[in-house]
Amino acid sequence: MQITSAKMLANAVRDQRKTRNITQSETAKLVGIKQNTVSAFENNPDGTKLETLFKLLAALDLELHLQPRNTTAEPQTNTQKWSEEW
Repeated sequence: MQITSAKMLANAVRDQRKTRNITQSETAKLVGIKQNTVSAFENNPDGTKLETLFKLLAALDLELHLQPRNTTAEPQTNTQKWSEEW
């Protein structure tokens, strides 16, 4: 699955939680966070701490894999990439 935004990631995590028939409360209890933290991530993930994300992934037995984007344009320098992304 290709994920390119925080909202897409939150939706994918939520879908996995629902597929496994686990409630937000159950997910939260598995890793020692509050249910409203799970809800906040699923509904508005932009402010979520990385620590919280990894706790949620662990609760649902999920992993995060990174890979380079497929590009057709000429490679850019790291400085160009960072200035365009930020």
